[in-house]
Amino acid sequence: MPLPPLISATHDPRQNHLLAALPADEYARLFPRLELVPMPLAEALYESGIQMRHVYFPTTAIVSLLYVMEDGSSAEIAVVGNEGIVGVSLFMGGESTSSRAVVQSAGHAYRLQGQLLKDEFYRAGPMQRLLLRYTQALLTQMAQTAVCNRHHSLDEQLCRWLLLSLDRLPSNELVMTQELIANMLGVRREGVTEAAGNLQRAGMIVYQRGRITILDRAALEARCCECYAVVRKEFERLLPEVTAR
Repeated sequence: MPLPPLISATHDPRQNHLLAALPADEYARLFPRLELVPMPLAEALYESGIQMRHVYFPTTAIVSLLYVMEDGSSAEIAVVGNEGIVGVSLFMGGESTSSRAVVQSAGHAYRLQGQLLKDEFYRAGPMQRLLLRYTQALLTQMAQTAVCNRHHSLDEQLCRWLLLSLDRLPSNELVMTQELIANMLGVRREGVTEAAGNLQRAGMIVYQRGRITILDRAALEARCCECYAVVRKEFERLLPEVTAR
């Protein structure tokens, strides 16, 4: 079965690598139900404990999964971009989660009603296998984030975070305030200012007016702890058809 045509020159569901990896017949079933939605910076896609009704396939946006404490403080546990899906609890049977999903980098995504995804998942075909392998990779990212936040320096954590974000964007520039980065990493803003200054003085990044431009990715990877490589290798192992794109 031939694939449906591109939606437009700038927006196409297959910009999301999970959707692009689906066999043609499964993609064709979902295609008419996919809804292009804007993802403004800091928009909450779902809150802790609230029943989910949709899943999101980011194309040009990045979404942070955050754990929020009772006092309002938060820390990021994973990031999702064009490699994945936001809302794994829906097809895993939980319907809700204790985390919060917030747009970290503005862009677009394709939204799908949760029941439609569950119907496709319960067909027990390629979609199910793809989503289960993605979920395992996402759990690896969550576990490695917890280890990194406990054992590695803020400079190393920032390098990991920048590289994970960069992998999910079409350019080498991130629109991001230091305050937002501090909230994601669960640290004080002053710490992020110092860590970003260290990377800038080393010639790896330029940070100006809420924009971070990566100048030397190789140096950033060399300075990073092993956590980034662990996560990337696991995604490549579990989802070769996704990460090869």
